[in-house]
Amino acid sequence: MPRLAKELTPIEIKRLTMPGYHAVGHVPGLMLQVSPSGTTSWLLRVKVGDKRREIGLGAYPGVGLALAHQKAQQVRDDIVAGVDPVAKRAENRQAIVEQQAEEKRTAWTFRRCAEAYIKATAPSWRNKKHAKQWTSTLEAYAYPTIGDLMVRSVTKEHIIHIIEPHWATKNETINRVRNRIETVLDWAKQRNLRTGDNPARWQGNLDKAGFPDKASIAPVQKHRALDASQMYDFLGRLRGGGGMGARALEFVVLTACRSGEARMATWSEIDWTAKTWRIPASRTKSAKRFAANGIETFNVPLSDDVIKLLQALPRFERVEWIFPGAKAGSPLSDMTLTKVLRDMAVNAVPHGFRATFSSWTASSTGYPSEVREMALAHAIGDGTVAAYQRSDLFEKRRNLMADWAKFINTAPVAADNDVPIRGAA
Repeated sequence: MPRLAKELTPIEIKRLTMPGYHAVGHVPGLMLQVSPSGTTSWLLRVKVGDKRREIGLGAYPGVGLALAHQKAQQVRDDIVAGVDPVAKRAENRQAIVEQQAEEKRTAWTFRRCAEAYIKATAPSWRNKKHAKQWTSTLEAYAYPTIGDLMVRSVTKEHIIHIIEPHWATKNETINRVRNRIETVLDWAKQRNLRTGDNPARWQGNLDKAGFPDKASIAPVQKHRALDASQMYDFLGRLRGGGGMGARALEFVVLTACRSGEARMATWSEIDWTAKTWRIPASRTKSAKRFAANGIETFNVPLSDDVIKLLQALPRFERVEWIFPGAKAGSPLSDMTLTKVLRDMAVNAVPHGFRATFSSWTASSTGYPSEVREMALAHAIGDGTVAAYQRSDLFEKRRNLMADWAKFINTAPVAADNDVPIRGAA
């Protein structure tokens, strides 16, 4: 044990200004360290086992003389009891770090997780409105129940409480909400913010919770569409109308494409020589399936009627859109096509013409269903999706689209004189 120095009084401690180490007495090894800059702090020199240690006890005058005596004596008592004060401090610091990490982890509410997920993934979403839809539906249905709940505490009972009141009346919407909750909880689990099974999972989980079958409470609502027999008169009226919206809708009818694909079409995607519209696969609804099969473009055969339509359209300098909107630099809006139909007092929606085309192909032609589904850009399975680009199937699709154009350009005849158009077998 070091020799016990003369015990200094508080006044004597206050007068110590010379840089260096000053023994203060009362507890062996207790010193006041004065730095060259004038700052002072307490230091205890001790021997732990066979190692000499210098242990800081705090800054002076924040730690006064009496408290320094107390802290120094406690360290010495710990050493006598077999406790390494340095190791003990390290353990205490680690405990604080772990506690802070735990507090940070437990501060992750479901709302915070959802907002983090949306922020991280929204830039990759093709539809820019998707993030707003995520936020608005979660705010309306999920957040009132689990928004402020720790994400680790969300249970199956919470999910049932969210979806049960709306299952029969807003089935499609609430199922999307359930799917979004499931995605957020999966995201949280991957970041070790929760453990266990996902309580929002449907298969093998919520499907056993006793909800009525979806088909019985929310039958599929078909898009309003015209019968194939009405297409000749409709097309004549449509062609008699002016405006870019009417031309875009005519393009949709002739190609049986989705309205969004038509509105976003660019002149560079048209191969005039091959009479083909090469849509980037990433812009189609089957983008993931196409990507999985290495397909970069979905090729749409263009009938002579489509080529004539495109050739008659105006071209604007520095505008790549085939169907530009009223706002500079923007394509035509989806509402523009809908407005064309409303103004014509036609009880149909743009997407409904795909249904008309599909029904006509199935009932009035001999083309195989695979050709029809491919013409509609439906990814019908891994075994057939790669065949989209095969020349024989593409040519059958070209024939189909030519027959479709011919049909809607031909005045209908009496029902008992109807003769199916040639098949593609």
